[in-house]
Amino acid sequence: MPSMTNGEKGPDSIRQQEEWRQAPDRKRRGSSLGLSRSRRWAMGIAVVAASIVTIAVGAQLGGRSYYLVSVLLVIYAIAPFFIAFELRRPQAREVVVLAVMCALAVVSRVAFIWIPHFKPMAAIVMLAAIALGARSGFLVGAVSALASGLIFGLGPWTPWQMLAFGAGGGLMGLLADVGVVPRSKLSPKMLVAVSTGGFLLVVLLVGPILDTCTLFTMMGTITPTAAAAVYLAGLPVNLIHGTATLATLLLAGNPLLGKLARVQMKYGLLRP
Repeated sequence: MPSMTNGEKGPDSIRQQEEWRQAPDRKRRGSSLGLSRSRRWAMGIAVVAASIVTIAVGAQLGGRSYYLVSVLLVIYAIAPFFIAFELRRPQAREVVVLAVMCALAVVSRVAFIWIPHFKPMAAIVMLAAIALGARSGFLVGAVSALASGLIFGLGPWTPWQMLAFGAGGGLMGLLADVGVVPRSKLSPKMLVAVSTGGFLLVVLLVGPILDTCTLFTMMGTITPTAAAAVYLAGLPVNLIHGTATLATLLLAGNPLLGKLARVQMKYGLLRP
């Protein structure tokens, strides 16, 4: 039986990789194409029905029931992404890639804990979304927010954080899915454009979602004046957060996208 030196692969391993690369796109992607139309409709109807019932019950209860209602609605918005991911039965190596990106995002947040509000995590989530697609980007953002909460603290704000970072990643991934943003080897101009886009996403989307959480959880009565005060107070924080995102995308954008592209090319994983 022939021996193999370090780094060599047996004929079975090489043949499997070649078959995987050369397989038709629909076979290589497998169930990543998503749920069937009937399942998507059923899931959508269930979410809408649950939302209507929750709002109706909250209106009957009155008081600060909007606090619980808002958290439940956020959970309803997040749940379909996780359910769809589980139903498509991802391969173990696909889960490993997503887990590594989540870990990198969490570490990037922890590493800058000593600088108030400076969080590169959103940038890592957006880079994962560009390379792996909108759905994977949403999952990386949501799971990273949940995992980092184990360090910074979990609470009723956690679903809001999951929605905020998931939405930022999902929207950036959607831009890549439709071809607006290349998935790797960004030119200098495109890199600046993507970095600026990441800054705007944080300031105009991720940050305001987190501010909305503050509005619902901290205010006894929601009024236009209270809402304006919360969003204006959050603007400086969002600008710092956006600056961290812009700097991280500029510095780590092409290196990280290049590594993810090589992983996808080698193993045919997580094709958007």
